[in-house]
Amino acid sequence: MLLSAPVQLSGRLFRQVLPPERALRQALEELGPIFIKFGQILSTRADLLDPRLIEELSELQDKVAPCSKDAIHDTLRQALGEDWRKHFSYFNDRAHASASVAQVHLASLKKEGADVAVKIIKPDIAKRIAVDLRLLYFIAALITGLFRDTERLRLKEVIAEFEHTLEGELDMQLEGANAAQLRRNFAHSDLLVVPHIYWDYSSDKVLVMERIEGIPIDEVDQLRKHDVDLRVLAEKGQRIFFMQVFRDAFFHADMHPGNIFVDITNPRDPVYKGVDFGIMGSLADNDKKYLALNFLAFLNRDYRHVAELHINCGWVAPDTRVDQLEAAIRGVCEPVFAKSLEEISFGKVLTRLLYTASKFNMKVQPQLLLLQKTLINVEGLGRRLYPRLNVWDTAKPYLMQWMKQENSPRHVLKEMKRRYPEILIRLPDLAANALFLLENSSRRALVEKQEEQRTKRKRRQRKMYLRLFWLVSLVLAALAGSQL
Repeated sequence: MLLSAPVQLSGRLFRQVLPPERALRQALEELGPIFIKFGQILSTRADLLDPRLIEELSELQDKVAPCSKDAIHDTLRQALGEDWRKHFSYFNDRAHASASVAQVHLASLKKEGADVAVKIIKPDIAKRIAVDLRLLYFIAALITGLFRDTERLRLKEVIAEFEHTLEGELDMQLEGANAAQLRRNFAHSDLLVVPHIYWDYSSDKVLVMERIEGIPIDEVDQLRKHDVDLRVLAEKGQRIFFMQVFRDAFFHADMHPGNIFVDITNPRDPVYKGVDFGIMGSLADNDKKYLALNFLAFLNRDYRHVAELHINCGWVAPDTRVDQLEAAIRGVCEPVFAKSLEEISFGKVLTRLLYTASKFNMKVQPQLLLLQKTLINVEGLGRRLYPRLNVWDTAKPYLMQWMKQENSPRHVLKEMKRRYPEILIRLPDLAANALFLLENSSRRALVEKQEEQRTKRKRRQRKMYLRLFWLVSLVLAALAGSQL
């Protein structure tokens, strides 16, 4: 396993011998928000890393060192005014949770009488992120310049996509809007609870939301102690993921254990509760369609269809041989099926797929990176809850139902109804454009007809001139013969 012996690091943070797991965690924390995010992803990979390292890296999810009380009060004054405390009957100055970009304080609203969580952006965090991003762009340019084969990785585009997601985390108004949208998507579902946002007290630096209570999803021992059905919980997590991706094309893309709690009111039917909606993923209709078709083709072991889809959607070069790509994909994916999560490492499968894709110059798709990250997080959660869960068996019925609904007359009518206002607004322009095209078509047809008539006249004239030439030639020849 990684990091199995103590190490001694010099510097401001490390003045003593530390266990290697703690040394790595503190180093990532000191390096800044971007590296903390990397540590959060690693903390979900119980299949790849030592349990001691997993436990230490889990501290990065919500136990990063908080800012000072004075700094937080300054932010609250900027957002809510000098007398910001008048809005709260209770406000705990001690941070309840602290992550890379923001920290959370528990409070109670005076007017509404509601228990809330107040999420506050850490001061100067935007400047630190900007410095880290400049470094990443420099490294990307250096790698791309030195190694030609890395162009397909599109490192600059990947970092730009990452930068876009970080901008969302730095704007509490945007996070609140994300939460509101996700709450609407699951308004009539017993799968996921999303907190209500109190907009009157929120700004770009502060977000006040309904307080979420429950057992953190990574505290498996506590869940077992309360006799929670972990299989049901794991299966619900899969359903939530597939619904967000393939039904809504809008998904929570930061699903590490620090952001997910479990309502155990009914242990036999537990409910997910989510927080932290700064990083959300969205998919274009074409991406969603191709992903669904790829999943179904994988699940049906139709590797030729998978290869054709990769070529048709432009993920690999159009001149790629289908049979060769099909054989390569079969070699990677065939061993995966009919196995449980306990036996499968999607990390290893993904590594082999990327290695295989590199042979066909497959370009990295920046818009899908958040989805890939979320898949890794979902796998990590599934392993902790119910290692014998078979993701493929869980996914296939839902995807088949989604495909059936997608092609149903009801869905087509629903889409027409949804687009009706847009069509109504654009109808005059569409009519004008149609008339313009019709007039152009008629004018072009008239011009073509006139051109055809001119061509026919020219042909007749050439024939007439040719006949006249031959007639004159014959006359001249006859005259010449008579003189002889």
